[in-house]
Amino acid sequence: MRLKGRAAIVTGASSGIGRGIALAMAREGAHVVVADIRERPKQGKYHETDLTTSTVEELENLGAKGLFVQTDVADDRALNDLIDQAVSEFGGLDILVNNAGIAIPGGIEETSIADYDAIMAVNLRALYVASKYAMPHLKTPSGRIIHIASVQAYGGGGGPAYAASKAGVVNLTRDTALELAPFGATVNAICPGYIETPIQDYLTPQDIADSRAKTPLPRLGLPEDIGKAAVFFASDDAAWITGTALPVDGGWMASIF
Repeated sequence: MRLKGRAAIVTGASSGIGRGIALAMAREGAHVVVADIRERPKQGKYHETDLTTSTVEELENLGAKGLFVQTDVADDRALNDLIDQAVSEFGGLDILVNNAGIAIPGGIEETSIADYDAIMAVNLRALYVASKYAMPHLKTPSGRIIHIASVQAYGGGGGPAYAASKAGVVNLTRDTALELAPFGATVNAICPGYIETPIQDYLTPQDIADSRAKTPLPRLGLPEDIGKAAVFFASDDAAWITGTALPVDGGWMASIF
């Protein structure tokens, strides 16, 4: 087990990519704090339509320790409390996965300033705040921060706030990696392509078909695909990798670059 006995926080872990990461880490022996606004999983219109059990229940079914902490990542105090509860429950913190994110469709004229600020608050600012509060506990060779960015970090099409926020995540990853490097701790990002989760509910069936057509490998992505990449970055196997942004996209970006 590559993460045996290590303590992890995964934000936005009740559903989707965060749930996939939490379960993947539990299978490798980690104890996981599930941080989300709601405990029950979202049931999507297209994907994950039949989820009923909570992530903590699934963690416990795997024999791992799990703790749900209701958390609004846009609330600084909530993030501080999250870190404190994780350290209190598990006696320390080894891994922080900043996964929680939102997407509000619309171009620059349709997107309100309030929506722009909300996306930035969740998708970028919250990663800085969570990392800031977690950093004192992560200054060890086992310390890991993993940010979930997006292939949209490298191009437009996701809206004026979403794409910009994810590009910011990639650069935040590099900057924080330099800060933690003297302690042997690492910071990396994962850039998912289309992943089958409820966050895709705003799309049309044609949008999904178009995404499938743009993905060279013969299927769309699953939360477990991102979970496996996160486990790698969290493990000792990736101890000499930091400041990177890894596309996990079925080859989506291969035709761009």
